[in-house]
Amino acid sequence: QVQPVESGGGLVQPGGSLRLSCVVSEITFEIYDVHWYRQAPGKQRELVAGIDARGIINYVDSVKGRFTISRDNAKKTLYLQMDGLTPEDTAVYYCNTFYGGLDYWGKGILVTVSP
Repeated sequence: QVQPVESGGGLVQPGGSLRLSCVVSEITFEIYDVHWYRQAPGKQRELVAGIDARGIINYVDSVKGRFTISRDNAKKTLYLQMDGLTPEDTAVYYCNTFYGGLDYWGKGILVTVSP
């Protein structure tokens, strides 16, 4: 069973920073693409950032220049450094990987940006 496990969320003021982490220990992590998604209240889940096995990165336009995705293959860990947070970034953030023909999701972690 593949179970991504997220950590690092919480409450932060506008303009602040958080770093999310996601451990995916059950797979050969370095050969798979991994992603961060988020779902804000009342909205659909959206792809925030992804990094493939070659290290190629993509971001949704709304986070470009503020968020940085990275991976540490030795630790089987995916990161999302979030700077310049705004209330619009408030959401549950999910780690995702596609393995063996199936999508695997973490349980999600709440990020709240509020004064």
